[in-house]
Amino acid sequence: MTFSVQTETERGMWVVKLAGEVDLHTGGDFKQAVLEGIDSGYKQVVVDFSQATFIDSTALGILVGAIKRLNPQGGKLHVIVATPNIRKIFEITALDRVLDLHESMDSVKS
Repeated sequence: MTFSVQTETERGMWVVKLAGEVDLHTGGDFKQAVLEGIDSGYKQVVVDFSQATFIDSTALGILVGAIKRLNPQGGKLHVIVATPNIRKIFEITALDRVLDLHESMDSVKS
């Protein structure tokens, strides 16, 4: 699957939808999409990995950076992780304890 990143606004939240491999080579586009929402003033940012096939430490670093930018503003980062292999990465790194993980957009509260 080819990498893609799409952004949209849903229920007043900035949503970044990722597909394919999110790694060192595609991380710049991912980071730019997240920062675009934060810099535009969105306090609620959703990163949707439901169509991602692979993520590496680059993706995790971008998420941690987003939290650091959102927290002082009273914002929140929500992460959608629908597949067990991607969820396992969050569990191994203990980021499942830090990040607000969801299985779908339906469970994200704005």
